[in-house]
Amino acid sequence: MSGTAGPQPDLDEIERWFAAVAEGRVSRDEADRWAARWFLDDWLEWDELSLWALGKLFGIDLPTGPGGEYLHDDEQVREWLGELRRRRRAG
Repeated sequence: MSGTAGPQPDLDEIERWFAAVAEGRVSRDEADRWAARWFLDDWLEWDELSLWALGKLFGIDLPTGPGGEYLHDDEQVREWLGELRRRRRAG
């Protein structure tokens, strides 16, 4: 996964980042930083599903507290990925 800024990502790229987190191929921190770059850019326009998915990725590394587990566990991340895919198919 490339963390570099480039053209605004499409939903395919956002889904690839979600899948990479769910599969353990990228760290939550890396995905959070990537999503933050896009989510916080007020000049970009997003469709509803892309914005929803970016919002989930942005903050995916939040802990429950100092030294705690992740606020959203691996199962929750997989559920979000599944929801993203279902919503894409439903169009």
